[in-house]
Amino acid sequence: MNAFILPLAIGAPQIILIVVVILLLFGGRKIPELMRGLGSGIKEFKDASKDDDGEKTVPSDDKKFSEEKK
Repeated sequence: MNAFILPLAIGAPQIILIVVVILLLFGGRKIPELMRGLGSGIKEFKDASKDDDGEKTVPSDDKKFSEEKK
């Protein structure tokens, strides 16, 4: 079991390596844009998950389909 968990342990050297690889792949100017997009996606997900007022929102295309089906 330890042989399976040991490779999954991420320490400081691994995090530094990941950051360096990301910098090399995307460059310093692109990373803030990526983080903004990630942050807005997480915010939208949280807002959607908090929307528990009991109503199911149906997009307009789905309404049209459900009316045709009846």
